[in-house]
Amino acid sequence: MFDNFVNNESLSRGDWAIVRAGTGTVEAHDGLHLKVTGGDNLRAYHNAQICDYGGLHGWTMKWQPPLRMTVTAWADQPYAGTAGFGFWNHPFSPDARRLPRLPAAIWFFFAAPPNDMRLALDVAGHGWKASTLDAAHLRAAALAPTAPALMLLMRAPSLYRRLWRRIQPILKVSERALDPALLGERHTYRIDWLKDGARWYVDDRLVLESPYSPRGALGFVAWIDNQYAVAVPKGIFGWGITPLTRAQSLHIDDVRIEPL
Repeated sequence: MFDNFVNNESLSRGDWAIVRAGTGTVEAHDGLHLKVTGGDNLRAYHNAQICDYGGLHGWTMKWQPPLRMTVTAWADQPYAGTAGFGFWNHPFSPDARRLPRLPAAIWFFFAAPPNDMRLALDVAGHGWKASTLDAAHLRAAALAPTAPALMLLMRAPSLYRRLWRRIQPILKVSERALDPALLGERHTYRIDWLKDGARWYVDDRLVLESPYSPRGALGFVAWIDNQYAVAVPKGIFGWGITPLTRAQSLHIDDVRIEPL
């Protein structure tokens, strides 16, 4: 699959499912432009997104390893919410026939404060990251009955690192913080998603290698929005909207997904 978004043709003929919320706009002319702007309602949710599932596509996720994703992109430095591109399983769906599921993702992901998703030890819960997570398997689900007790225990600093060091591999979490300045510049990002691991590159420079690989099919997504989430293993959780007072955009020159 390859799309360089020269014009709106691929969007018009339905190659992509388009998601807009609030002031979100999705346009293709010499590249894909996902944009959200400040509106009169500062408490509103704004999102601009494309994906290859949902809508007329149904909720079937079609991508599995081994494959390579290459995306050339940059952003007008986002200061609120989240943005990124890659693959995930869209854990929650507006389709009532599709039950919620535990998350799985492999992508490049940006989160601005107050986002605080501390999934990997010694990696901040916000910023521009190469990242993977797979909680959508039986071994991870088996942790659920013990989660309340584990979160209580991890409030003790001495136990937090000891316990999370054992839990993180079960959730197949790997992350590396990237220089946030990269996001404001045009770069080529690549993910080699393999059956027994994964590698992330920026301009052909290896930035993360992981032994973990999400199992099962995932869908491609690229987006920018103004929501935040808090997920700290010590039992601190939250979600909300960051007010937008100015525009922010994610620009994508092209997307290529090919088998390896």
